[in-house]
Amino acid sequence: MYSFKRSSGFTLIELMIVVVIIGILAAIAVPAYSNYVLKGKRSDAKAELLKAQVAQEKYRASHTSYGTLIEIGSSATSTYTSPGGYYTIAISGIPDATTYTVTATPLSPFADSTCGTFAVNKDGKTTSGSGQTTAAKVTECW
Repeated sequence: MYSFKRSSGFTLIELMIVVVIIGILAAIAVPAYSNYVLKGKRSDAKAELLKAQVAQEKYRASHTSYGTLIEIGSSATSTYTSPGGYYTIAISGIPDATTYTVTATPLSPFADSTCGTFAVNKDGKTTSGSGQTTAAKVTECW
């Protein structure tokens, strides 16, 4: 007589359940990972702005006004790219004896739709986005 031998392996339904579970886990993990990468790129701008702020205060301690990028030790005349290459750093306007504003603008193709441009001034006031200075926005971005 014929004896049926049961084959071992997985059924199509079992494989589909595993694929669905992996898809759900990926849908959760990818946005979280993207958010961490974005925060890492933002830190490139923040570190460079704080570095420029310290250089401005150091320059002002021995001069009668705040300095341009060249005067505070940068080799660039008007703008330069942050070390990570994600932002353009510039001093807005002409610094004088009372104020300066250093800005970090995202470079293409990197775009930060949440925070946009970062800025810091002589009072240490930080802003992000399109001039948005709300406490929630600054806290989220800085």
